[in-house]
Amino acid sequence: MHRLGKQAVQALVIFILLVFAVIALYFRAWRMAAAAILALIHDLLLTVGVYALIGFEVTPAAVIGFLTILGYSLYDTVVVFDKVKENTAHLTEQTRYTYEELANLAVNQTLVRSINTSIVALLPVAAILFIGTFVLGAGTLMDISLSLFVGMAVGTYSSIFVATPLEVALRGREPRIQEHTAKVLALRAGGSSDVVREDGTVHVGALTPGEHLGQSSQPKRKRRK
Repeated sequence: MHRLGKQAVQALVIFILLVFAVIALYFRAWRMAAAAILALIHDLLLTVGVYALIGFEVTPAAVIGFLTILGYSLYDTVVVFDKVKENTAHLTEQTRYTYEELANLAVNQTLVRSINTSIVALLPVAAILFIGTFVLGAGTLMDISLSLFVGMAVGTYSSIFVATPLEVALRGREPRIQEHTAKVLALRAGGSSDVVREDGTVHVGALTPGEHLGQSSQPKRKRRK
């Protein structure tokens, strides 16, 4: 058992390193990869913590559930990061918004999608958890469904509230980003920006009219006669 646990840890380390390399190459930014891995570790620790709090035994079925949520958490994080990359592709070519504001816009654009996807995924897992625990009393179903349920919920939370803020904090240390942010804020302080409302809030929208308008930009369905 000790040997099996050691091999599992080694496999997890190799998996994390490979994921880091793939995400860094895809986004061409190691900071996004680092933020995604930190969010992934956060998900694992929180899921294991829930197991420890409830007092459930970590069985092979639970380990399978832990490994499954790795892919789910990464998928949700990559979707958000892909939108962040799209919004900030021409960051320095404009002086209306900072990197942080465009990243926050990306989170808002993918928020509804993430919530809907999570609800659809959690409903059948919750059904399996209920049936396995209270109806059949099957330990295997209970162990794997609990880890999946907690991991999916935590993965959705972390992709929005952990991964993206970490990525913004890491990118905020770059001199290029710092210079651009200072320039944008200086223009606003001088009254040269039109994104500040009368109440002092900043309205962040599309860099190009007609882009990133969400549901309002989708084709309208024709009414049946």
